[in-house]
Amino acid sequence: MSLIPDLATRTVWFLTGSQGLYGEETLRQVAEQSQQVAALLADASEIPVRIQWRPVLTDSAAIRRTMLEANADDSVIGVIAWMHTFSPAKMWIAGLEALQKPLLHFHTQANVELPFAEIDFDFMNLNQAAHGDREFGYIQTRLDVPRVTVVGHASTPEVTARIGTWARAAAGVDAVRTLKLARFGDNMRYVAVTEGDKTEAEIRLGVQVNTWGVDELADAVHAASDADTDALVAEYEDLYEVVPELRRGGDRHESLRYGARIELGLRAFLEAGGFGAFTTSFEDLGALRQLPGLAVQRLMADGYGFGAEGDWKTAVLVRAAAVMGAGLPGGASLMEDYTYDLTPGRELILGAHMLEVSPSLTSAKPSLEIHPLGIGGKDDPVRLVFTADAGPAVVVALSDLRDRFRLVANAVENVALPQPMPKLPVGRAIWRPEPDFATSAAAWLSAGAAHHTVMSTQLGVQAFRDFARLLRIELVAIEVGTTLPALEQELRWNAAYHRLAQGI
Repeated sequence: MSLIPDLATRTVWFLTGSQGLYGEETLRQVAEQSQQVAALLADASEIPVRIQWRPVLTDSAAIRRTMLEANADDSVIGVIAWMHTFSPAKMWIAGLEALQKPLLHFHTQANVELPFAEIDFDFMNLNQAAHGDREFGYIQTRLDVPRVTVVGHASTPEVTARIGTWARAAAGVDAVRTLKLARFGDNMRYVAVTEGDKTEAEIRLGVQVNTWGVDELADAVHAASDADTDALVAEYEDLYEVVPELRRGGDRHESLRYGARIELGLRAFLEAGGFGAFTTSFEDLGALRQLPGLAVQRLMADGYGFGAEGDWKTAVLVRAAAVMGAGLPGGASLMEDYTYDLTPGRELILGAHMLEVSPSLTSAKPSLEIHPLGIGGKDDPVRLVFTADAGPAVVVALSDLRDRFRLVANAVENVALPQPMPKLPVGRAIWRPEPDFATSAAAWLSAGAAHHTVMSTQLGVQAFRDFARLLRIELVAIEVGTTLPALEQELRWNAAYHRLAQGI
């Protein structure tokens, strides 16, 4: 069963601020115009969620009550606030302090053009967002409310696209805050970056990270029925180019059947526990005869988060990216920078993993193959082999820096294979990083970013910038215009800011 949500089932409340001072007639017009603005957003194809207009807010009690209702409604992933007229900011203090859902401040107005020849004081009295929103901006800043601010008219595609990006980030925040993650085994021995503070992750991000013995998973795998295994193998043969040795009658067919049993058992375990993400480790396979490869690839394509070698932070990111990109072409996957083409002026990065790259990154038909792994001491695992589609993408890593979490996002361009790679039997991607290879690599290393990443071919850096802002975690972007001196200075500033922001 797919875990990729239909974002049209998620709701964002559209809140409008005013006050009783203006009288019933003005407030009636405020309500009419705010409903029109909300309708423009609701009809915008760039915004994937449901926009629900709420009655105009004119006093502190109603504002606080509305925010508490938003918190309590699991279908609500965020709120958009617009001050149509002047809404005194002290009325919003209790509500903003109560709000636990992502906030977007929409600085707009009902009309596009100024009706110069017809403007009178009644018009000015009604259309006051130009300074009403400044009052609202002040109180948000004074309260240090995490939010995204969007400026412009609701009829403008650039504006609705920007709101759509925020809505996707809000969906990612919701997914992480409700995420249960199962670790099968521990982190790879002696590896630093895959470690992290799981308690702090639950405090900051909301994700629950806990461990289950790998033999509990093995029991579920070995309990898979022959009939279910037959049906899943038939599905594989329909969906993929299965090499002859794995097909029915082939001398390695039993390995494919075992790969199917791993998927059946793993999926059943995750569904029974309500888990949306998981990790494995080749150093801790217990009674499993293969390192899960094909199963992990297919579960990621279905929206599950995954991290290899016990890397739970990357598993969280893969899940968040899958939700944020729901409905868009492409996908999200575990990725790892492996090796380079250092031809001057044509530098490229080859990314892959031992087995676990999601086929959601390709529109081609993957090949289902079996090859030795050379690590882990288990039977040869089955896996899907393909190359990610060419096009824009982003690679993002999450690191624990002791006093905070840091996201590092690099905008990249996936390229078609310059030459065939018949001897590399894994899912892979080849990309050109922005702004250039040397700057990208040096910036990544300077930021202490992880070697495991999530690659998204659905999202850009901005979605992760919003995601980080809404969760109050640091983001370092590597993109067009990035220079190493400026980035190194940003890292120093960030260190000082985040340590001061924690207080004594």
